[in-house]
Amino acid sequence: MTHGVLRELPLFAGLTETDIGLLEEGSATLQMAAGQVLMSEGSPSGSLYVILEGEFEILKRAGNQDVLLAVRGAGEVMGEMSLLDQTPRSATVRALLPSLVLEIGQEAFRHLVSASPSAALSILRTVTSRLRNTEAMLRQSEKMAALGTLAAGLAHELNNPAAALARSADQLQEALDAWRGPSAARRTAEDTASIETILASVTGHARDMPRQDPLEISDREERLTEALVTLGTEEPWDLAGEFAAAGIEPDGLNEAMSRVSPADRPSGLRWLANGLAVRRLAQEIGLSAARISEIVRAVKAYAYLDQAPLQQVDVHAGLEDTLVILRQKLKPGIQVRRAYDPDLPVIEAYGSELNQVWTNLIDNAAQAMKGEGDLTLATSRRGDVIEVRVCDSGPGIPPEIQGRIFEPFYTTKAPGEGTGLGLHLVYNIVVLHHRGKVNVQSVPGQTCFTVSLPIRPRGENER
Repeated sequence: MTHGVLRELPLFAGLTETDIGLLEEGSATLQMAAGQVLMSEGSPSGSLYVILEGEFEILKRAGNQDVLLAVRGAGEVMGEMSLLDQTPRSATVRALLPSLVLEIGQEAFRHLVSASPSAALSILRTVTSRLRNTEAMLRQSEKMAALGTLAAGLAHELNNPAAALARSADQLQEALDAWRGPSAARRTAEDTASIETILASVTGHARDMPRQDPLEISDREERLTEALVTLGTEEPWDLAGEFAAAGIEPDGLNEAMSRVSPADRPSGLRWLANGLAVRRLAQEIGLSAARISEIVRAVKAYAYLDQAPLQQVDVHAGLEDTLVILRQKLKPGIQVRRAYDPDLPVIEAYGSELNQVWTNLIDNAAQAMKGEGDLTLATSRRGDVIEVRVCDSGPGIPPEIQGRIFEPFYTTKAPGEGTGLGLHLVYNIVVLHHRGKVNVQSVPGQTCFTVSLPIRPRGENER
């Protein structure tokens, strides 16, 4: 490497001949083939690289895809950020063409920065510009990834009640056909009236019953099967389940059917069971439709659609809507505990942004617990400020990194599992947009993020 080649690069323009000589001694040239990786995301920091010939792409892993951050050409530097703060490489660098790079070791880099103010200023400008561009691109990528996750979760959540609704609708048609079958026409008017009275009484009883234990229903079904045999039913096991689910006991069934002639009891019992099935299936359809409506309402409230950016926000409603949105990620092993202040006032805030805060904190907590533990959501008021705490029973955050978790691109997750922007976004929304505070307290077995928000923006009282 000659002095002339280095002199042509703007980064080294301010160096003396002696400094360039020292730089050459601490540097080496590397020949890279197309497709060869120069640096891998997550690898230890090492040297600074200057492209002499060729072209490189800079890739950042986000979820299950690589995000292209930039393409660098001759005269540009790479690897400066991790070298400056001695952190692992934040991106992967791969040659697009056969390329030649100058590798500057750490000692030579320190000499370069101390010997040439212009070189130090150039690197500082490069770092600042790249940080801004990288953050903007990754934030957009993270929003799209979050949207994809949200869409997948909603599809899963909506599919269950939709499938149940379709299944119940098909079964309802069969139950209606059986209910209106020919056996009803052969009964006496007196027996028909008695059975209809029984059905009205039974369905009213079933509607008012508390939620039942499945084991209790199973035991009742066995007892009812014996009673139905005594009453002359040929296929008692087909009917016992409907009567058991409705909360009917054998004594009650015997008493009710005592008002019906023995000849009409078998058909009357089947008609009664089919009537109960119609009632049950109609209730299931109603519950499924209500579940779909709940999800749609939660999504609309979560995004604050059709509302002004700044509005009166019910924090508890926002937390609950977020739980609905993230239900797929809150595995059965995660117990959600609420400690809400019943007198918590509404606040003036950007509702959609706050829901992004709750989403990031709750999602991080769920990931930390790996599907099992306690997620605690607590709220309280302290003067003109409300506090929201999101706590998990995960392994905790090591003390040595707690002070860095809100920094952009800082993440303890493996490459591809996080961009390092989630908590940075939380900080920006809470501190910069709402003039609030956010902090973390963590020990093994408990991590709590506390978000403090003013009830009204500063200056509200003066207007």
